[in-house]
Amino acid sequence: MRIGELARETGVNRRLLRYYEEQGLLTPSRLANGYREYAETDVVAVRHIRMLLAAGLPTAVIARLLHCIHDEGDVATPSGCPTLVDSLRRERARITKTIDELRNSQQALDAMLHMALQQAANAAQGEARRRSPHYSPGGGQASPQTTSRASR
Repeated sequence: MRIGELARETGVNRRLLRYYEEQGLLTPSRLANGYREYAETDVVAVRHIRMLLAAGLPTAVIARLLHCIHDEGDVATPSGCPTLVDSLRRERARITKTIDELRNSQQALDAMLHMALQQAANAAQGEARRRSPHYSPGGGQASPQTTSRASR
């Protein structure tokens, strides 16, 4: 099958299929005219690639592990490759570390946002006081009578 047909069958666009090929994830044969020719097994391989990408694995890791995934019925299942478990554990640890770093970043942003909102609220409150007819630049509020006498 040609790349357009593979794209239709898998729901993955042609550009991404070419990227998978560049990354060594797909190896279509070439026809005499240079067109890529994909096998039915490539449909399954693309499904496995998508599953592994959804799990957060980078394409370099997928290239090493793709041969360890096979189908049992319609379900992609890891086989007993010796490196699979260790690789998955490493990738899980990497993702966990990234999640922790993102949580720390989120907490720092939450703290900055809280302070910024407090400052904005304080500034708005100060502006509202300055616009008040009873505002006295000396710090205290002037009474309406004092304000009236001062403006005479």
